Amino acid sequence: MGEGDEVKSKSKGTPRPKSNPGTPRPVYTTPSPPISAPPSQLHSPSLTRSPLLASPDYIGPSKTPKNSTPRNSTPRIRTPRFITPLSSPIRAALKLTRLDPHDAWLPITESRNGNAYYAAFHTLCAGIGIQALVLPVAFPILGWSWGVISLTLIFIWQLYTLYILVALHESVETGMREKLAKWLVIFPLLYLSAGTCMALVMIGGSTSKIFYETVCGGTCSAGPAPLTPVEWHLVFTGAAVILSQLPNLNSIAGVSLIGAVTAVGYCTSIWVISVTKGRMPGVSYDPIQPPNDTEKIFDILNALGIVAFAFRGHNLTLEIQATMPSDEKHPSTVPMWRGVKFAYLVIAICIFPLAIGGYWAYGQLIPENGGMLTALYAFHRLDTSRFILGLTSLFVIINAVSSFQIYGMPVFDALESVYTRRMKGPCPWFLRSLFRVIFGFFMFFLAVAVPLLGSSVGLVGGVALPVTLAYPCFMWLKIKKPKKDTCMYKLNWLLGLLGLTLSAAVVAGGVYVVITKGFKVNFFHPN
Repeated sequence: MGEGDEVKSKSKGTPRPKSNPGTPRPVYTTPSPPISAPPSQLHSPSLTRSPLLASPDYIGPSKTPKNSTPRNSTPRIRTPRFITPLSSPIRAALKLTRLDPHDAWLPITESRNGNAYYAAFHTLCAGIGIQALVLPVAFPILGWSWGVISLTLIFIWQLYTLYILVALHESVETGMREKLAKWLVIFPLLYLSAGTCMALVMIGGSTSKIFYETVCGGTCSAGPAPLTPVEWHLVFTGAAVILSQLPNLNSIAGVSLIGAVTAVGYCTSIWVISVTKGRMPGVSYDPIQPPNDTEKIFDILNALGIVAFAFRGHNLTLEIQATMPSDEKHPSTVPMWRGVKFAYLVIAICIFPLAIGGYWAYGQLIPENGGMLTALYAFHRLDTSRFILGLTSLFVIINAVSSFQIYGMPVFDALESVYTRRMKGPCPWFLRSLFRVIFGFFMFFLAVAVPLLGSSVGLVGGVALPVTLAYPCFMWLKIKKPKKDTCMYKLNWLLGLLGLTLSAAVVAGGVYVVITKGFKVNFFHPN
């Protein structure tokens, strides 16, 4: 057999031109464009963990641009080996990817080693808390049927919009974090974060006073003069400010876990005690009948605002997901949604028994200010052990301190971002600490000066409602741009417009209730 026949037989019948085995074949490669960043960015722990910068499946570019820093200290975008076609859309998208150096200096994105467990801890701590205790307050107005229906529908609705936020956090095609999603919610995010921290100072300060009185019993008057309500607020604020010195969002994962466990603990203990003690004498489940139809409509809207107030953790979804690493193979959407599903399963197990059991036990007797926590001490102080009452109060305090950290983190991030963009460098530790101390004691001042949470829960819920029910739908339409004849296009337009309409109506109802019933507030004299 000749040489030509041998080549032909090896190629299974297809002739192949002979070539010199010593001549290498040309290799066609397309270098990926590098990216330069400030030298201080190279030492950021977040970027060393970034999947775009270091992975065994990545290769580097062939040359360094002239305007970059030295070769051994310049981070570059590296193209995965499995992306070989020159016309690959993923390769083209990666050329547009840019890492924002400022993100490595900010407390939310400083550490990007988050996972599904961290997501579950943060989401559970943010999604359940003191707002769930006021849910039974809405039932005397809505009644059994509409109360349960409203709670169920809003829970399903907000779970859908939460899924949208998780999916919109970054682009699957480019791997870039969506900046538009952040800027669309920046104002309500900061408003809700600061407002929630103020409410936590009020709840934490008043509950600290209750805890002290419960633990010491009748011996309080024998010792030194007890602290005033303002001083108890100050004690709680001091503890919250000290804990807020933890550097970034991932560093408070353990704090969020403790806050989540204590939230589940006191929610469960309160509704179990209320149900096991039985219904209060003379309890009534008939919906409250206002004197005229106008007042009835506004009372219903205010009750819907109370229900909406129970789901106000959406403003932290983007921040929690921003702590996770992400690439084409392993997008952060997967672990984030896994953690969210677990968290909201636990939230549902807590809030539905709390709302339904609380209304069954107290009916129209449920206190408007404080809800289930106030009812526990008002109706069961004498027939429940001091240990259970004290442990429940302690759980509320611990949860409030823990929740203060995660709700304050977006404000800390916003304050530090102003410095980093002006000074082109990370915020010094002493200035970071100063920002957090100032914010904490400013929340203390507002909580003491204007303690009006109990009479304006519906109004606060109405203002928070667009972030939960409306904004994610419009963000989906803006970023994804679905076709007009698709179900997703119609569904998101419907839910978005309905959410804005409901928000406006609920705010109007909350304002009307506040005007007609008045502010139950004692300026600079909190309870």
